[in-house]
Amino acid sequence: MAALEFLLGLIIGITFFAWKQSHFKHQLQQILSTYSSRADWVNSLPPISLIKRELIYLNQQKRQLEVEKEVWQELIEQAPFGYLRVDGENQLLWCNQQARELLQIDRWQVGQVRLLLELVRSYELDQLIETTRQSQQPQVQEWVYYFTQHAANVTHNDRIKESLGSTSSSSLAKGVKSIALGGHSFPLPAGEVGIFILNRQPLIELSQQSDRAFSDLTHELRTPLTSISLVAENLLKRLQNPELRWVEQMLKETNRLINLVEEWLELSRLRAEPSQILNYEKIELRGLLFSVWHTLEPLANRKEISFNYSGEAEVWLQGDKGRLIQVFLNLFDNAIKHTPIQGQITIEIETQLIDTSLSSSQIKIDIIDSGTGFEIADLPHVFKRLYRGDKSRTRQSLSSEQGSGLGLAIVQEIVDAHQGSIIAQNHPQTGGGWLQICLPLSASEKKIGNSVTSNTLPH
Repeated sequence: MAALEFLLGLIIGITFFAWKQSHFKHQLQQILSTYSSRADWVNSLPPISLIKRELIYLNQQKRQLEVEKEVWQELIEQAPFGYLRVDGENQLLWCNQQARELLQIDRWQVGQVRLLLELVRSYELDQLIETTRQSQQPQVQEWVYYFTQHAANVTHNDRIKESLGSTSSSSLAKGVKSIALGGHSFPLPAGEVGIFILNRQPLIELSQQSDRAFSDLTHELRTPLTSISLVAENLLKRLQNPELRWVEQMLKETNRLINLVEEWLELSRLRAEPSQILNYEKIELRGLLFSVWHTLEPLANRKEISFNYSGEAEVWLQGDKGRLIQVFLNLFDNAIKHTPIQGQITIEIETQLIDTSLSSSQIKIDIIDSGTGFEIADLPHVFKRLYRGDKSRTRQSLSSEQGSGLGLAIVQEIVDAHQGSIIAQNHPQTGGGWLQICLPLSASEKKIGNSVTSNTLPH
């Protein structure tokens, strides 16, 4: 009886073992068939051979991926642009040599994980990373990076010199204080962000050299143009038609060129030293606007254009009065040219609190005409030098005179020098051109009277 029980138990054990082996082999074949590209091998080879084969294959793949990783990493390391990668907590995981040179990262070694803020003090870079992480979309940003610490050793200067190129060697001789950068970021898994850093300094300096050369040329043109103008004025007194008409046209074009030269030189001065050319004083803005309008009122009366003011009765700000008059002369003249007969130009002023913790305020000035508005294709370019835009913005002008294409560029430079901003768009209600200026205004500099809405000029 005991032998029978032993035999029965043995049979059950062998059967259970065989079932487990068959079940294990079936599961193994299912797993291997999922990852193997050869199903006939899975069905024909024993499990141990299959496992060995797959392990060999996986090791080969691993070595191949490691080689590809090293190749790509070496390519990025030698690339002419910077690259860095941060994790979800803004810790620097890796960056190439170019990024270390452009951002002067000298306290980080490969394999270390350190907070990016400890290595690079750049608000713009932090914002670029955060915006990319929140939006999960690639972002582009340009900014000027100011070095917090300047390396005194020659080796580090040489690395920066190599990254900037020959065009910036003169600035390196005095010590690099800042560099123009461009950032292209893209989101990665697990909250990580990758950023390509481009060195824009050579392009900036090349543009500055070109501007200086052109400014020198325009400066040299001013004297002969003035001489031609004087000769033409003297000839006007001695000639009769048709020669008189020819000289009048020559004088008109000569004066136009003189104005163009003067405006270009003015723009060059504004771009070279924007803050040093300003003479700040306390200005009552509403009175300044009406004064500028009085100057241009004869031009507006020819087209029966009305002037509407809406906003605070009295607003004071610190600024360069002469420069701000120049701004509004250009903007009002531009609005008059593009406003049809019996149209209107509206000025709206509003003060805004932009930072409650710092009690920081700004004044917003909207200049709205009732013309045809800007062409959509022109909007990104209206403040560029010598850009006149599509003819549709001048086709309804009664004057045959065309602008130099520098007026709005000068306006933007003056506003930028005041630490302000200006944007161009089309007004959603009137459909006309809409230029919005924002200028900084501290609480201590603001004096507000009663709010007024006026359709007439003060006397």
